[in-house]
Amino acid sequence: MNPYIEILRPGNAIMAVIAILLMVIISGKFTFEALIVAVVVFLVTGAGNIINDYFDHKIDAVNKPERPIPSGRISLKKALIYSTALFAMGILIAFIINILLGIIAFLSSLLMIYYARDLKTKCLIGNITISFLTGLCFVFGGIAVNQITVSVYLGFYAFLMTMAREIVKDMEDMVGDEKEGASTLPIVYGKRKSSIIASVFMIIASVSSPILYFMGIFSISYLIILIIAIIIFLSGAISILKDQSHENTRKISKRIKIGMVITFLAFAAGSPFLASLFQL
Repeated sequence: MNPYIEILRPGNAIMAVIAILLMVIISGKFTFEALIVAVVVFLVTGAGNIINDYFDHKIDAVNKPERPIPSGRISLKKALIYSTALFAMGILIAFIINILLGIIAFLSSLLMIYYARDLKTKCLIGNITISFLTGLCFVFGGIAVNQITVSVYLGFYAFLMTMAREIVKDMEDMVGDEKEGASTLPIVYGKRKSSIIASVFMIIASVSSPILYFMGIFSISYLIILIIAIIIFLSGAISILKDQSHENTRKISKRIKIGMVITFLAFAAGSPFLASLFQL
């Protein structure tokens, strides 16, 4: 893969775009403005991934030496210029759409930079920051399609799922983080306590997520598909409590990501817009 595409972590950026697309599907408002908002999220998220790799190049040399910067395929200077350009483009386009989205894009970009430089290695604060930004993608899309209340609910569940995955990822990356003097949750409190906290987030998300059906936000299709995600999350919670090895944390991290994707599919399948289409 081209290193300039790889460093964007397109899969990660597309996950952020999916939040916008889900809000479009839920609202049924397939507008050009919503499409441009999705582009903004992709640009800003991609820029955030690059700046994260920029500040993390020493840690990645241990944990993920195959990445573009530690592997020498992209220099630090070029990565910084690339990230700055994408941030600027995303923010400018957001302001052209409307001022509120522009302000959110600008502040989110600043938070991403601050996270990459200082917050990522802080115990729980870094996890909370990235989880907040993930949930904010839904709100960003909700503003674009005028579905703010629903977007806040979905953003909350995205926050819970991301918190679980971020903690598990910190457990997976302990070796490199320790060498760089990071103070992540597993380093400060150990893998056992970290596994308990990650499990709590998975369990809360699993047990409470059906509420969105009973609140009338989603149809029965949401609940049917959600069952699969709940099984994945609960099995992941049990597994991480039993085994905190590097191999298992890597496996659980991937499992949580799969569970998130299935949950997002449940959001789409249970949306009032798709329900009305099937009634036709």
